[in-house]
Amino acid sequence: MKLKVINLDNKDVGEIDLDDSVFATPVRKDLLARMVNYQLAKRRQGTHKTKTRGEINGSTARPWRQKGTGRARAGDRKAGHWRGGQTTFGPLPRDHSFDMPKKVRKLALKTALSSKQADGKLVVLDLASAVEPKTKAIAAQLKAMGLSSALIVDGAEIDRNFQLAARNIPGVDVLPQLGANVFDILRRDTLVLTKSAVEQLQERLR
Repeated sequence: MKLKVINLDNKDVGEIDLDDSVFATPVRKDLLARMVNYQLAKRRQGTHKTKTRGEINGSTARPWRQKGTGRARAGDRKAGHWRGGQTTFGPLPRDHSFDMPKKVRKLALKTALSSKQADGKLVVLDLASAVEPKTKAIAAQLKAMGLSSALIVDGAEIDRNFQLAARNIPGVDVLPQLGANVFDILRRDTLVLTKSAVEQLQERLR
């Protein structure tokens, strides 16, 4: 499959061959959903915590004597049904992440790339570089290309000037090829790959 290559001035500068095994796989929404849940679960800190009965400051004295009052017996005021008492079955610190086979993760990334290509939301850039780190210039170029919500993926190294210029633009993310992931691809409307990113992704996922 061939796709045209453009530069930051939105001019055609050639074509590139896309590997069908990477950019034309059947789109499976179930895999995309599993991968997004996997990524978001790994991001969770899992530090939420409520106090148990033994961690609450308070007296251990009985609020009233055991017998003779006609009321239910009570050991102290730290029980869950008392105001200021423990939280029953509350959350404890834990790891929310779960395992997913490497082959499934690889296929999910292929599916995400293929879904963008199938929707016509894949753009291939010749180079993602800037002469100086000026946000205004890069923002104007991206606007001329019609990119208001885009993930730009470069090769192994991101051009420093381009990274500094693009990081202040709302709706635009810049990642190296190794950082390309399903969640970031899906959360932006358009996927922009440089020629080196295409070559390296194909080599990595083929």
